[in-house]
Amino acid sequence: MLITLRTMKRTASALLAVSLLAASALTAHAAEETAVPASAKHITLLHTNDTHARAVEGASGEMGYAKLAGIIDSYRNANPNTLLLDAGDAVHGTTFATLVGGESVVQVMNKMGYDAFVPGNHDFNYGYERLLELESMMKFPVISANVKVAKDGSSLFKPYIIKEVDGVKVGIFGLTTPETAYKTHPNNVAGISFADPTKEAQAIVDELEDKTDVIVALGHIGQDTSSVDTSLKIVKAVDGIDVFIDGHSHTVLEHGQTADHNTLIASAGEYTKYLGVVDLWVDGGKVVKKEAKLENKDTAAAIAPNADIADFVASIQKSQETILAEKVGTASVKLDGEREQVRNSETNLGNLVADAIRDAASADVALTNGGGIRASIDEGTITKGEIITVLPFGNQIVSLKVKGADIKAALEIGVSDYPNSKGGFPQVSGIAFKIDTAKPKGQRVHSVTVGGKPLNEDANYLLATNDFMAAGGDEYTMFSPYPQAGMYGSLDEALIAYITKLGTANPKVEGRITEAATPVVAQPEPKPDPNTEPKPAPRPEQPKPEPKPPVKPEPVKPAVYVVKKGDTLWAIAKKHSTTWQELRDLNHMKNPNLIYPGQQIKLPAA
Repeated sequence: MLITLRTMKRTASALLAVSLLAASALTAHAAEETAVPASAKHITLLHTNDTHARAVEGASGEMGYAKLAGIIDSYRNANPNTLLLDAGDAVHGTTFATLVGGESVVQVMNKMGYDAFVPGNHDFNYGYERLLELESMMKFPVISANVKVAKDGSSLFKPYIIKEVDGVKVGIFGLTTPETAYKTHPNNVAGISFADPTKEAQAIVDELEDKTDVIVALGHIGQDTSSVDTSLKIVKAVDGIDVFIDGHSHTVLEHGQTADHNTLIASAGEYTKYLGVVDLWVDGGKVVKKEAKLENKDTAAAIAPNADIADFVASIQKSQETILAEKVGTASVKLDGEREQVRNSETNLGNLVADAIRDAASADVALTNGGGIRASIDEGTITKGEIITVLPFGNQIVSLKVKGADIKAALEIGVSDYPNSKGGFPQVSGIAFKIDTAKPKGQRVHSVTVGGKPLNEDANYLLATNDFMAAGGDEYTMFSPYPQAGMYGSLDEALIAYITKLGTANPKVEGRITEAATPVVAQPEPKPDPNTEPKPAPRPEQPKPEPKPPVKPEPVKPAVYVVKKGDTLWAIAKKHSTTWQELRDLNHMKNPNLIYPGQQIKLPAA
């Protein structure tokens, strides 16, 4: 039986740890301190994942590159034995990246001094050929052991690197989720394949065991329960991985996760909200102690952003102004994205956006929330900057195979507040439906058709939507259990591509969403039984009429409407088949925009 040198080191270290614990029965803390000999080398692994080009500070905890760089500087100053790693999904996600095909992110990462990077599924969003171009610009290696060239099975990237840090040999190998095959557009990965990450990990660990003191997996794999391959599955099957730096599922592991074979799994959430920190102590060719933590905006409040990185990011943003002014196409009409319209009615811009989403995914149905459409576009030239203003959030298009019943349930949620405004109001493509406001919430939607045919609630449909709604956002919780069937880039990219294809955009309000009473279904009269002779009905007694007192007519009261929270004069007018101008004049309003809950609005006589 072959026993590797590293296995012997591990066994000897384990026996030493047992003897140390037996000799130190004072406290757990004392035992932990004793386990780190003075001769041990201290190595720090700093790591990011799923940053998605969040270049600047944001309102939801995003630190941006400059703040990240400032924290990284502080750790490097404290411990020169520091490596900086990224676990994927770095070069795509916001217009900071997408306007220049990811090059801007590579430039920033070069300045920040990354040591290695594993590509995630979204890093293939420009096509794998573009990713190879970006690799040639990187001053750090791209590593992945399981991304293969389909025609010959060769590796597209280096499978691993070995870094020597203060005399300690650290082997770092990469793994990319096989979900990339459908979690980017299939055309982006035509000609490459994704091998079983567990088998590739085992092969690499076998190769590295006698070459290194520490083995680190840098994986864009994740821990989603819907995934076939997870970091937990890999470390359960493969012995010998000291640390698994993880990405893809956006998991926040505040102090890491000790998994099978004593592998420490670390993951730093998303969008530059965290910097991961793993500290290792290595003695005699073996890791004797390891621990993980996260830094965020609050824990690092006293650390200043790196001024050079801040200036560099600002200069890139300035240079992109020319790109934002580029012409995409022409609008022959004003594209209506006004807040009060897209949140409670079908609009021509809502239709255009939904059509672009459905076109990108080749789906049966597309549905997007009106609250995600943030501006109108005037008639005339359409620029990239205008489209980004309309769709500023960088949401990704995903497809789901969903039951017709869940599409119907989604529409019910979307119109639950109609005719009042709601951010989740659906803008749709490939589908049409009617709303009966006389019905209670959850029973308003009827006459639903998909592709001109009645919706079959038991059938499966390919639905395209944005990743926010697919995860249950805006109350669309019926979508969250479904696994993603595909991913197709960002909404703004899809709309740019769709308008470019059209040349001239001339969308119309087509009656995809209308208000109408639920049709009354006539019940068939029961047929008489031919074998049963009808019995003559007994004659009812005729009651004697009693004199009734004369009814006094009630005085006619003027019709009024009591304003509810969220009402607008426009919506009230629409509901009561009049115009807001008529309501303004009837109620002698100086400012029709200022109405308040409880206010009584006179309505015109019927």
